[in-house]
This record gives sequence, structure tokens and C-alpha cells, in this order.
Amino acid sequence: MKGLDTNILVRFLANDDKKQAARVKKLFEAAELSGERFVVPAPVVLELLWVLTAVYEYPREAVLNALEQMTLMPILNFEDPERIYQLINLGRTAKTDLPDILIGLSAQSLGCENTLTFNKKAAGSELFTLL
Repeated sequence: MKGLDTNILVRFLANDDKKQAARVKKLFEAAELSGERFVVPAPVVLELLWVLTAVYEYPREAVLNALEQMTLMPILNFEDPERIYQLINLGRTAKTDLPDILIGLSAQSLGCENTLTFNKKAAGSELFTLL
């Protein structure tokens, strides 16, 4: 198995560099035929959320839909799929930024009652407490 970096998933979703996007599409198609799988580490998901929302200015629902569709792709193994599903569900109802939700959920999964922050918007979520 091989891991994927954020830029591979950005090319796949944004198709912003036609040559690189075509290489990713070819890679994914070959993986489907051969049964190869790729690991998507948790930091890649965090960075992907930030890049799509802050840099590419994708609407929140589009980001969540894309993430949900990727979880259905048999060639992609997410590091912590349960957390990704929680992120998608909470992301559809909460106003907290998506990367912050993932940070809060990750801390919660490690046994934290909440995450301390200076971010007032994040502190509006039960996952965070304003310091």
C-alpha cells in the first residue's frame, strides 16, 4: 500500500492542473483494476479541508460531499474513517470551520473532554473551550 499526499487529492478534486489531474485519474483507474489501495492519513484530510475551503474557496457543502464520495471509493483507506464520518455529519450542522471540527473530534477520540483554543468561532462548538 502507498499513502497519498494532499496534493494528489487536490488534483483529483479540483482538476486545477490538467496534466497532474490526468496522472491521478490514470493512477486511480489502474488501482481500481488491480485492487490496489491507498492510505489517506489524517493530516492529509486536515490539510485537504483547509486547502479546499481557504485557498480554493469551495463551498462547505461541496467539500463535505467530495469527502463523503471519497470515503465510498474502494481504493482509498482513510486513517480514521469513523472520525471522517463524524466530521461529515457534524460539518453539515455546525458552523465551526471544518478543519477545527476535525481537530476537536481527534482530541475527543483521544479521551479529551474538549480542546482549548483562542478561536472564538471554534469555541462556539461543544468540542472547544475558549482559553
